[in-house]
Amino acid sequence: AVLAMWVLFAGRAVPVTITYATVAAPGQAGPAPVLSGSGYVVTGDRYVSIGVRVPGRIERYFVEEGQAVHRGDPLVQLDDRDYRAATARTEAQLAVARANLDLAEAELRRNRALRRDGVVSAQELDVQENRASVARATVAQLEAELAQARVNLEYTVLRAPTDGVILAKLKEVGEIAVPGGFAGSGDLVRMANLTDIRAEVDVNEADLNRIHLGQRAQVTPDAYPDARYAAEVVKLYPQVDRQKGTLKVEVHVLEPDARLLPDMSARITFLADRPVTPEAERPAVLIPASALRRDAAGNMFVWVVQDGRARQAAVETAGEVGDRVRVAKGLGGGEAVVVGTPPARDGVRVKVAGPGT
Repeated sequence: AVLAMWVLFAGRAVPVTITYATVAAPGQAGPAPVLSGSGYVVTGDRYVSIGVRVPGRIERYFVEEGQAVHRGDPLVQLDDRDYRAATARTEAQLAVARANLDLAEAELRRNRALRRDGVVSAQELDVQENRASVARATVAQLEAELAQARVNLEYTVLRAPTDGVILAKLKEVGEIAVPGGFAGSGDLVRMANLTDIRAEVDVNEADLNRIHLGQRAQVTPDAYPDARYAAEVVKLYPQVDRQKGTLKVEVHVLEPDARLLPDMSARITFLADRPVTPEAERPAVLIPASALRRDAAGNMFVWVVQDGRARQAAVETAGEVGDRVRVAKGLGGGEAVVVGTPPARDGVRVKVAGPGT
């Protein structure tokens, strides 16, 4: 907990802020970080832009931005009147063609019997066989056209290709949508699969020896600095950016929640596979990094509150755990540590002005 305190110095009260050094049991402080960098939250599928496969006027949207959808859910309805008419017309043509085929095959059977009796010539039989073949081909052609017409009619409803959340509606109701188009102009909806949340960061190529597939990591969004999400390295991109000298690394967030959103800035910390020092196996005293100070000689210390006075306490650190620092020597845990604006001098009297008085 952070408490407001007041330094009574030079006849006036000067505000300071304290927190408490915490003690983590063996293993609770987590594995030591080996590398960290700023990156972004992404989705495993990146963004899915859904466009039309047939041209048409947008009649209605079934969804709104931020709405969760499941695979197969309807997203957009195009005006389907022309496609329904085309389907009905092809169905009628197919019915006529099938009737003509039935007639042609009946005539062919009759002519074959008459040919055996010598009533019709071989040439007349050939003509009738050709008519039957043409009728069969016409039926097959119209069956294919009907199948395509039904597919086109089905395409007038855009459906979600995967589970996800709607990010944006890209066109307005009443606009004409055309397949393809320039720079995705035929896209109507953009969505993301938020069940597969990842984060990516550019790692300097000189540090690549610290990263490997399957390595544990931690993701901390800038918007929620106290939130830490366990992650795992799942992808090292196959090409280094020559201009920046970096390689993109992707981690998979193991248990994401609704706070993690695509394109959110985040800090990605890569963790050691096992404790790198014996101290990591012992109880760890943790303080905010902002509590650390250096004296004129460069020695590290913190301000602690003892018996109502601010005192300097020399400390030695042993690595970072997220935004906290592991204190190897100098603190035992439970001390009130000053963060923010430091006291003016050692020994100055302080008074708790908030909770805990």
